[in-house]
Amino acid sequence: MAKREEYERKTEAILQPIVDANGFELVDVEYVKEGGNWYLRAYIDKPGGITVDDCELVSRAASDILDEQDFVEESYIFEVSSPGLGRPLKKDKDFARSIGEEVEIHTFRPIERRKDFAGILRGFDESSVTIELDDEKEMQIARADIALIRLAFDF
Repeated sequence: MAKREEYERKTEAILQPIVDANGFELVDVEYVKEGGNWYLRAYIDKPGGITVDDCELVSRAASDILDEQDFVEESYIFEVSSPGLGRPLKKDKDFARSIGEEVEIHTFRPIERRKDFAGILRGFDESSVTIELDDEKEMQIARADIALIRLAFDF
């Protein structure tokens, strides 16, 4: 297991009881380097949306445990936030919650001479995602070919 994955897994284990106790959902944890700094980010959600106070509550509860366990070798910035409107769908629970919703998909390589697709999420399994395109035609895209899938949003 890569160091990054280990950090994310251990952080999820710390955060899960905290978010559960507060009625939140732990959407994702990521450990990434941006602009020379390492970030350990947790994304939480709840029906009606997450507030700054919710993020602060989880951050304060988790920070002490993270400091005590001290398993991240590099110095990092810990952040807790809402996943936002354009959050990617990563886990099966994300896909299940989004059935019937409009999604945007960007693929690693062209499929039928294009890399961007939009449609209604109709189904998924461990290896593919099925969307209904505008012409009511269904299209199946291998999950391994998907660089990004997220809920579409219109302003």
